[in-house]
Amino acid sequence: MKRRTILRATAALALGTLTGLLLPAVPGGAAAPAALPFTEVAEGIFVRFGVHEEVTATNCGAIANIGFIVGEDSVAVIDSGTTRAQGLALREAVAAVTDKPISHLFTTHVHFDHSFGLSAFADLELRSIGHRNLPRALAERGPFYSEMLAGICPDFAGTVVVPPGETVDDKLEVDLGNRPLRITAWPTAHTNTDLTVFDVKTGTLWSGDLIFAERLPTLDGSILGWLKVLDELLPEEVVRVIPGHGPVSDGRAALASERRYLETLRDEVRMAIREGLDIPETLARIGSGNPQHWQVFEHNHGRNIVSAYTELEWE
Repeated sequence: MKRRTILRATAALALGTLTGLLLPAVPGGAAAPAALPFTEVAEGIFVRFGVHEEVTATNCGAIANIGFIVGEDSVAVIDSGTTRAQGLALREAVAAVTDKPISHLFTTHVHFDHSFGLSAFADLELRSIGHRNLPRALAERGPFYSEMLAGICPDFAGTVVVPPGETVDDKLEVDLGNRPLRITAWPTAHTNTDLTVFDVKTGTLWSGDLIFAERLPTLDGSILGWLKVLDELLPEEVVRVIPGHGPVSDGRAALASERRYLETLRDEVRMAIREGLDIPETLARIGSGNPQHWQVFEHNHGRNIVSAYTELEWE
């Protein structure tokens, strides 16, 4: 289906981490965050594509893909952005397309570029749904994330971290009116809070950050678990993937590239551990070089090495 740009809305998002090893760019001055469009990528599915940058005062962290699905009766929002203002902008995007109510709000994982706009929807009678581990993860990480964002992004003012009202242990099905959705809560992979939403009508999978396209995957859960999840993530019925970052595609090439990166990282870290290298020595050996030409590689690869090392040293 031909893409149709329908709305420009201010958006401010940022990718969070467990350890804080990712240091956001220092703001160079007060600047308005980027105004990015929502685009229809399949029938009734609208996406705001994030930019491949680190969070700054200029972009206010508009780096993740967020959006919504329109059914015959109601609308489901997939991820809410980083700030209350971002969530309100998303609500405006929905209102520009349809007068149907927002009945569901799904959060794909804990990272704040996907989850911190929940408070913008608090006045609506809807089902806010996340992974069973999401409430605890938000409670644990919220203060750190909030402090960091407040020092970078003016748009963060007034944002309050709000947990989902419902959680999913395994699978859930909902219907927006001739628009069935299948929700899956995954074992620990990219994070321990990963949730996907599959739109049966169009064969479209909102993968969250289980799939990165073009932008370097960030490891905040289990490298071994992530590789296992990738084995199951794209059955034949999935014809379109909206990744957490990057362009829409059938997902196969993006998944293969991500798998190649993660397998190489696993194998190189395992070899370093067998040879008795510590973390600084491992970073020195495999911390440079970007043969797959990932975006923001220099910001995230070192942290991935550390995360993989701390997991694999206990095998």
